[in-house]
Amino acid sequence: MAFQCQRDCYMKEFVTSVVSCCPAELKHEVSGKKETLKGFNVKLQDTILFPEGGGQPDDHGLIGDVPVLRVTRQGADAVHFVGSPLEVGQEVQVKVDWERRFDHMQQHSGQHLITALADNFFGYKTTSWELGRQRSTIELDTPSVKPAQLQALEEAVNEKIRVHVPVTVQLLSIDDPAVEKVRSRGLPDDHAGPIRIIDIEGVDANMCCGTHVSNLSHLQVIKLLGTEKGKKNKTNLIFLAGNRVLKYVEKSYSTERSMASLLKTGPDEHVEAVEKLQKSAKLLQKTNLSLLRDMAVLITQNFKNDPQRGNFFSLHKKEGDNEFMNIIATELNSEETLVFLTVGEEKGPGLFLLSGPSGQVAEVGPRVLEMLQGKGAGKNGRFQGKANSLARRGEVEAFLQQHCKHHTLEEE
Repeated sequence: MAFQCQRDCYMKEFVTSVVSCCPAELKHEVSGKKETLKGFNVKLQDTILFPEGGGQPDDHGLIGDVPVLRVTRQGADAVHFVGSPLEVGQEVQVKVDWERRFDHMQQHSGQHLITALADNFFGYKTTSWELGRQRSTIELDTPSVKPAQLQALEEAVNEKIRVHVPVTVQLLSIDDPAVEKVRSRGLPDDHAGPIRIIDIEGVDANMCCGTHVSNLSHLQVIKLLGTEKGKKNKTNLIFLAGNRVLKYVEKSYSTERSMASLLKTGPDEHVEAVEKLQKSAKLLQKTNLSLLRDMAVLITQNFKNDPQRGNFFSLHKKEGDNEFMNIIATELNSEETLVFLTVGEEKGPGLFLLSGPSGQVAEVGPRVLEMLQGKGAGKNGRFQGKANSLARRGEVEAFLQQHCKHHTLEEE
């Protein structure tokens, strides 16, 4: 059977009744973490909430005042996952999240149009597509799409939008000869009921279960953002349709204004201004590294020239790096001095290096690693790595000083 959402894609509210309600669980992601929700699977007499399928995500909406979190298809039925139980036989009003639904209609009909013209113009077949949250992707069976072809395709799809081409739905029995003439990537194994054909007049007839606009003019505009290399020698074509284009322009203009304020230049000069800043930054970085190297050498010379230097050296430098620490460790290469160096935020993450007598370094290295909550390893008189927190650096220094004193007493 076809659901009401497929018979009338523009219907926003619908009255129906509850057929069944069973306890269920839903696995989903929240902020990148997988969670399992307990709730109920509800089947209705009919529904205006589209179950995911054909590359199109499911609808969101309400059954009464209960939010519908997921809609899936099981054979001829649509299953609605909700957090609260609904009474079987109860008459309910279903409301669709129209902004989400119309966005999906625009992207899905836009995909049909792009797919048809890419095939008609260049013979590039669509092998799959994805309706993403911010942009959509069509996988074309070609190693590449030339810039001139991309431009011609964009002009052609928008011309079809401008001339108000009708989009109609046909329901055919599976043994109807007309089914053989339409474009299709096959039916799901559990398909039930008539075959649904989306017909873009004079452009394309395609087997599809999704929700679509009734006229290409409702797409407003399509923007082909570009292509990316796909899998197995294929090309991914990235596009936006309808309201997504307007949001993209709004966001781009906001970014442009912010860049103009930061760079103190007009939009046409942004790239040049950023390139100059990058060159300046690289030059400053090179100069800074040179100064750090010189500083490392001076620090080690001062320590070596100090008659009261002892057998322990410790230093923290916020702006340093691994090279800075390694220069100091190399310059102080001595079997008599234990060297403890750190760089980074004083109470935040950073890098550390421990060098000196091989036996001492091997003995205290793991303890230093533990105190700094870090990861690292050591060999040949050096132990270094990343510290998750340098907050206990003072404790580490005191521990190493005590170890050096104890080691000196043992030798005496």
